[in-house]
Amino acid sequence: MSATHLLAVTLAYACAAAAVFGIGYTVLAGALIGRFFARPVAEPASFPPVTIVRPLHGSEWALLANLSSFCLQNYPGPMQFVFGVHDSTDPALQAVDELRRLHPEADITVVADARLYGPNRKISNILNMLPHARHDVLVFADSDVSVEPDYLRNVIGELQKPDVGLVTCAYRGQPDPGFWQRLSVKATNYQFLPSVVTGLALGLARPCFGQTIAMRRDTFEKIGGFTPFVRHLAEDHAIGEAVRMIGEKVVIPPFPISHACVEASATQLVAHELRWSRTIRHIDPLGHLGSALIHPLAFALLAVAFSGGAFWAWPLLLIAMCARLALQLLTDRALRLRSRDMWLQPIWDIVSFAIFVASFLSSRVIWRGFSFKVDGDGLLSTARDE
Repeated sequence: MSATHLLAVTLAYACAAAAVFGIGYTVLAGALIGRFFARPVAEPASFPPVTIVRPLHGSEWALLANLSSFCLQNYPGPMQFVFGVHDSTDPALQAVDELRRLHPEADITVVADARLYGPNRKISNILNMLPHARHDVLVFADSDVSVEPDYLRNVIGELQKPDVGLVTCAYRGQPDPGFWQRLSVKATNYQFLPSVVTGLALGLARPCFGQTIAMRRDTFEKIGGFTPFVRHLAEDHAIGEAVRMIGEKVVIPPFPISHACVEASATQLVAHELRWSRTIRHIDPLGHLGSALIHPLAFALLAVAFSGGAFWAWPLLLIAMCARLALQLLTDRALRLRSRDMWLQPIWDIVSFAIFVASFLSSRVIWRGFSFKVDGDGLLSTARDE
């Protein structure tokens, strides 16, 4: 047996083993995701005043609908909305003007402030907005998020539980019109979300998502505000860890919110997913390496290729594909969504594996048109063009 043939056989069996473990993970994720979202939601004992802080940047297809969903809350307590931009000519402010017209009763404050405190422009935007926040319960939410009417009362219900310092929310993808946006949903709903649920169930995940961060002002002050996070790429993760460090819990309620998938081209989609993948690699290297198991279809394809199409490899490929499609069906059932675009799932599985491999090749990320490098602590620095 030649060395080349021996290497190919070794790689074939290694990829087959990875595919088998990946299939096992996929089956487990499918069983856990329904259980996670079947849990009861929390109801608040009281309805304290809340300030909802939403940094904005540019125009988005569903921006007005996303903002309006927060004005339609089934929440009897006072709500203040603070919107912030770096540029007073930012087109996002047109949506805020329309929001005022649609919801004249809403308590809306707009902050336009160009000051930057570090490379994380989102955190700089929030720091400029915070002096205008009047209430002691703060809810931070990204501009691309929309929510159901009971969102705020359920978040506040979780925040009122003993020892809870921060509430964050898992999210599902809501595509803007277009092919690439529909492909992006595959990443969010059938890759990211099952991995979060499985990681939580196994005690392997400590997530915190910028799509929702709710906390009391005293917790906010105990962690030093948000100034310590102006250089973090994954500022949401760092905020969650800071809350845990002061002995308070970070919890995720059993309902999803919607995150707009806006990537309108292959370049935008790959750049977004590569930034996300490299972010995870820096904040959780072992977890990122272990996430190879979410790619059983890619490993099964590699087993077929390295084995020269051996008879034993083809059933493994079929089982891997069926497992991934079953996970989509189970996730859609848990999220109460109609299953669609199932033919895109194998395509995305191959693309996402290529992105996973590429995440190890560089520490450069593109974020809102700016290029950064990320160090071993997940801190940003401006990347010079090479």
